Amino acid sequence: MDIKLNSLDKTIVSCKKCPRLVKFIHKVSSNKRKQSMDEVYWAKPVPGFGNLKSKLAIIGLAPAAHGGTRTGRAFTGDKSGDFLFKCLFEAGIANKPYSKNINDNLKLKSTYITNILKCVPPEDKPLSNELLNCSKFFDKEILSLKRLKVILTLGKVAFDNYVKLYKKKYNINGKFIFRHGKMYLLPDNKILIASYHPSPRNVNTKIISHQMMINLLNKVKKIAKI
Repeated sequence: MDIKLNSLDKTIVSCKKCPRLVKFIHKVSSNKRKQSMDEVYWAKPVPGFGNLKSKLAIIGLAPAAHGGTRTGRAFTGDKSGDFLFKCLFEAGIANKPYSKNINDNLKLKSTYITNILKCVPPEDKPLSNELLNCSKFFDKEILSLKRLKVILTLGKVAFDNYVKLYKKKYNINGKFIFRHGKMYLLPDNKILIASYHPSPRNVNTKIISHQMMINLLNKVKKIAKI
């Protein structure tokens, strides 16, 4: 782990700025799923993972209740993550087709994965002040990635919230419409790309398929030159 990101991660993990989220994390970690009863939940804010040289950032909205909140790593330990990492492996971005826990030796090629919100919110609906509190951490993560070229957002909610934060930071207007594979060139020369979320609902209803995600990741790799 890079020293700069390691320091930021420690700050994120120790954050207790949002009482509602702290309370909900405690509730989730106390009411474990049957298959996870013997596990010790991470039960803290979840930082991103990758390295400072990453050219691609993959962004979700928030950790899953029994995924990242349990394992301590974004998109790790839930069905959405299972789909994502299988596709990342087949696209040559991850060194293995699964991600089970923070000690499973998963490595990403020039890719950083994180969430805009570091804590799981009730009903997956964060409040505006919670997003504002976390935006400072998220902004520092993105700014730390000096070689970043492409930002891939997973799901409309992550896309919309990223655009909202970006517009506020750069004081710009313009219309950003969510559509799978849609690309936008941003004022700082980064490229924003939208993707459907790899949730079980989207996969089961064929809103997104394995091949759709592979095709998009291959396109992303080419654009980011990774």
